[in-house]
Amino acid sequence: MEIGARIKNRRVALGLTQEELAERSELTKGFISQVERDLTSPSLISLSDILDALGTNLAEFFKEEETPQEVFSKEDYVIMEDDENLNEVKWLVPGAQKNEMETIIIKIRPEGSSRTLAPTEGENFGYVLKGKVILNIGENEYVLGKGDSFYSSCEKPRKLSNNGSSDAIVLWTTSPPSF
Repeated sequence: MEIGARIKNRRVALGLTQEELAERSELTKGFISQVERDLTSPSLISLSDILDALGTNLAEFFKEEETPQEVFSKEDYVIMEDDENLNEVKWLVPGAQKNEMETIIIKIRPEGSSRTLAPTEGENFGYVLKGKVILNIGENEYVLGKGDSFYSSCEKPRKLSNNGSSDAIVLWTTSPPSF
């Protein structure tokens, strides 16, 4: 880990000169310069003094930032079978409840349906990958086939049904998450 570069980045972000940081940490400007260029390693006490002057502490400074997962494979998916409604829901991004949107693939067996989503704020988008579904949005009913899509607000209850003789598969995204 390049301690010097991290110290320099924080110092610059705070708008401090090396001289100002040296004064605040009761060290010399030359020492700060050498630390920032990784030419010398500060003692634990000196590092603590520098970090105090930068408004942070050892634990916060060395905390590794988590890189959010950006790519997901089928091993990451969470799958739930709903035998009562004759469907299978596949969450493509696990833990998406903390994100701005949530995407699932729902497979609806013949005579099956999704659960009814209660009205909320937000928007839906869906794309029929296979089969035919009936989409209910409030009082409106639409028949969608492979290649059709829908986009609506979430202000009304929403539900998908399959009254066909083969499975229907729909890619469905809701923002914010509500599945």
